[in-house]
Amino acid sequence: MTNKFYLPLLLLVFLVGIIVVNDSIAGETDSLKVILEKTTDEKRRVELLNELSKSYLNDNTDSSISISTRTKTLAEKIKFKKGEALANKYIGTAYYLKGDYKQAILNWENALIIYKQIGDKKGIANILGNQASAFFTEGDDAKSLELDLKALKIAEEINDTLRIVTCLANVGTIYMNKKATFSKALASLERANFLSKIINDSYTIGTTSMNLGELYFKKKNYDISIKYLNESLNACRGTESEPYALNYLGKVYTSSNNLDKALSVHKNAIEISKKLDLKLDLVQSLIGLAQTYESKNDFNKAVDIYKEAVDTGMTLNALQEIKEAYEGLSNSYGKLKDYSSAYKYQNLLISIKDSIYNNNTDKKLGLLQLNFDIEKKESKISLLTKDKEIQEQEITRQKIVRNSFIGGFAIVLLFAAVFFKQRNRIGKEKKRSDELLLNILPEEVAEELKEKGEAEAKLFNEVSVLFTDFKGFTAMSEKLTPKELVRDIHECFSAFDRIMEKYGIEKIKTIGDAYMAAGGIPMPSATHAVDIVNAAFEIRQFIEDGKARKIAEGLPFFEIRIGVHTGPVVAGIVGVKKFAYDIWGDTVNTASRMESSGAPGKVNISSTTYELVKDKFQCEHRGKVSAKGKGEIDMYFVEKLEY
Repeated sequence: MTNKFYLPLLLLVFLVGIIVVNDSIAGETDSLKVILEKTTDEKRRVELLNELSKSYLNDNTDSSISISTRTKTLAEKIKFKKGEALANKYIGTAYYLKGDYKQAILNWENALIIYKQIGDKKGIANILGNQASAFFTEGDDAKSLELDLKALKIAEEINDTLRIVTCLANVGTIYMNKKATFSKALASLERANFLSKIINDSYTIGTTSMNLGELYFKKKNYDISIKYLNESLNACRGTESEPYALNYLGKVYTSSNNLDKALSVHKNAIEISKKLDLKLDLVQSLIGLAQTYESKNDFNKAVDIYKEAVDTGMTLNALQEIKEAYEGLSNSYGKLKDYSSAYKYQNLLISIKDSIYNNNTDKKLGLLQLNFDIEKKESKISLLTKDKEIQEQEITRQKIVRNSFIGGFAIVLLFAAVFFKQRNRIGKEKKRSDELLLNILPEEVAEELKEKGEAEAKLFNEVSVLFTDFKGFTAMSEKLTPKELVRDIHECFSAFDRIMEKYGIEKIKTIGDAYMAAGGIPMPSATHAVDIVNAAFEIRQFIEDGKARKIAEGLPFFEIRIGVHTGPVVAGIVGVKKFAYDIWGDTVNTASRMESSGAPGKVNISSTTYELVKDKFQCEHRGKVSAKGKGEIDMYFVEKLEY
């Protein structure tokens, strides 16, 4: 079920503000235009244009975008930074309301940059929260959580209670998505609920109570769930949020087997949804009512209501709700022993699941990565299969030799010719097999594997590990076809492979759009840290050259973050089929954090690596930087020495 309360509150509070503004400005828009015509002060014109754009957000997003674009141009011209930031913010909000989340995020990023330049912390927190809402809507909980936590930290610094409440509510909502983080969700939501009551904000009280009710429902604590849902209802009575709260309350009553109460609540939700013309709420309430009838074993009634939900849902293209209704219809017809109809709706259920799957951006990217991995794998012949072929050919050769002595001199000559032909073929196949093995494993490890049939994992006390990751990979994937994207990644990783080979560095693996390599294995090297930093510079230059070329051609381009850390690792082979040489240890994790804590176009190194390369390169100390799961770590941006 789609939860309207799941839209992060930072944006929702902002949108509520728009509605209020529209109520007061709807009759004043013409007055604003008149004032604009008479105003000659350009800074004041920017402020008025922003107000005008804001007034259009609720019902005419295209006009809002057009006005804000004009405003941004004027603000840039007169160097009015705050006005420019606000214009970018409204453009982003308009795109968000249109469902174009990519454009929303890009314009909000422009606003964020300006707010940071002028030190406007309230603006920064607002934009971070808005971006979090877009990532949340697209299903990227991790990115949404990261941004919400940043916004929360700033809100606490400036003591903005309302924003603290909304950030806490958003964080709690994200934590609710996984059972393992229910306790974190509860802590965030209870604090948000408490603060919302202190500031006496009915909207946030309604939302945080609603989310607490849902959380306790998931924990199967129905009594507390009902308490919070009733609290939410009291706060949102008479608003567009009331049907949803009623519907969820009905679900709780159904699950706690209070079916008559559930029927009453769902019918009330349906009545209010029709009165306020809230079609999505109507679909959800119909499904809730049908599910209750299903629980009462009144399957004929359930079927009628599910069908009504499907008809209304089709007008909205509400795929998730239609899926839920199809599932209910299939189950209900099955209980009625109408297996033909049950089969029909089961097929429709499968079909709509496919539609939902195809609309899911993350899954599309997953398929793209899968295709990329398959393409790589198809270029490699199974070494085990190839070894088996060689063994069979060797047996054939031995049979030929044995039979040649039996068959006489003439036959010996004949089989000798075959023997030499087979021997040459075997030699070629063995060479090819060895080359394939060396393409997967370091030479020393490959030789050990061939001699012993296995290779021992080894501890290396000092290894430099490199990670790279493309910035904006998701955005690129939306602009390119899968074939084009795979081609570009292949071009980059092939160049990286050549660079690694040049510096004697071992490529470990690729992980999606990330590339991992290590210097100082499997053969120790005194220069591994310097070598890997030089390799990092060449990778960066390759990407910069590609970026310049792509910009000139008007094409989307990659940017890259690179991180390096030095320390001990364990290296060896994993698996018994399609085996891979890999490394493990905290050094690997820290190297990954060097990359993620770096910046596009920069080589970010740890203090350990710094001590090994400080005499060879120019290093800029960044101070202690917070790294996920590692606390604060000393980091350095490294550059070539200028002579």
